[in-house]
Amino acid sequence: MNEFLKQEYFHNTVQDYLIAAAIIFFGLAAVKLFKQTLLRQLKKFSDRTSNRGDNFIIDSIDRFGVPALYYFIIYAGLNYLQLSVKTEQVLRIATAVVITFFVLRLLSSTILLILQSYIRQQENGEEKVKQLAGVMLLVNIVVWVLGIVFLIDNLGYNVTTIITGLGIGGIAVALAAQNILGDLFNYFVIFFDRPFEVGDFIVVDDKLGSIEYIGLKTTRLRSLSGEQIVIGNANLTNSRIHNFKRQVNRRVVFTFNIDYKTTIEKIKTIPGMVRSIIEQQQPVRFDRAHFASFGDWSLRFEVVYFVLDPDYNKYMDIQQNINIQLYEALQKDEIYFVNTLHVSTAPSPPEPDTDTHVNNHMQNREKETTLQS
Repeated sequence: MNEFLKQEYFHNTVQDYLIAAAIIFFGLAAVKLFKQTLLRQLKKFSDRTSNRGDNFIIDSIDRFGVPALYYFIIYAGLNYLQLSVKTEQVLRIATAVVITFFVLRLLSSTILLILQSYIRQQENGEEKVKQLAGVMLLVNIVVWVLGIVFLIDNLGYNVTTIITGLGIGGIAVALAAQNILGDLFNYFVIFFDRPFEVGDFIVVDDKLGSIEYIGLKTTRLRSLSGEQIVIGNANLTNSRIHNFKRQVNRRVVFTFNIDYKTTIEKIKTIPGMVRSIIEQQQPVRFDRAHFASFGDWSLRFEVVYFVLDPDYNKYMDIQQNINIQLYEALQKDEIYFVNTLHVSTAPSPPEPDTDTHVNNHMQNREKETTLQS
């Protein structure tokens, strides 16, 4: 037996090979036992406590630490043997590659955790986390490019030429793709500044719709008529955006015209009548009702109130109730309309001209209500 163990192959005895195999076998078995016992119990405890930091540490050990231990146990077993110069060089390169791979993956996961923790603290954080894919794509590209350059440098190669080439290539790409890079950087502006989010209803210039998707280059809206509108991110950030999803309340201005034949006694009762009708609605805050001006063919009344809910359908229900009740009350007192009644709304209390401008943007959502005698 001793003679067999002392037989030499490739500068190592059989005994050396058996010791190397034992180091690898028992080392892998110990790591596997650790993974199936202690690490599993730590995972169960972490799941019960729902601590994201603990979960990240345990997941990192499972995803990066355990595979790295597997490799280093194999490396230790092989390193016990007397290897040729070429084999040792291959093993050294393989070790550098493995270390770089696991470090870069750990770094990428750490950056992702930091971004997720930062975003979850914001409003609708969980929805925003789902949009991290574009940011992480760019982060991973930067991390892996720098990591590979660092690896090549540590392997003894001259990276000056590579870095110079990347610099020149980067300048060439930047000049050739200015618009694309502009949209890309504006994606980061949208992502971190959050002027709008998926699901928001916005108006941009003469385009309006709900945000469906925010991409690296374009943002996609679904219009009220059903088609998809694709707008470059740079165009969006350079435009004035009306975000109606974040509307706190809705200011409503409407006018109606009364026949000149109406007696002065009845005219005096109209503002109080309108106020009474509006205050019956919920949730509404009455602002004013006035005999505003003399028209060419009628007496013009102007009314302002606030709907304390941004929902458009609720506003339309309230306006419909006001119109019906006002029509009934005026008919009962034999007061007649002339011409039309116009309704316009805005997200906050601007001047009447601004109300009209927003109404034009919202032409498919906000309609004129016409009452004629």
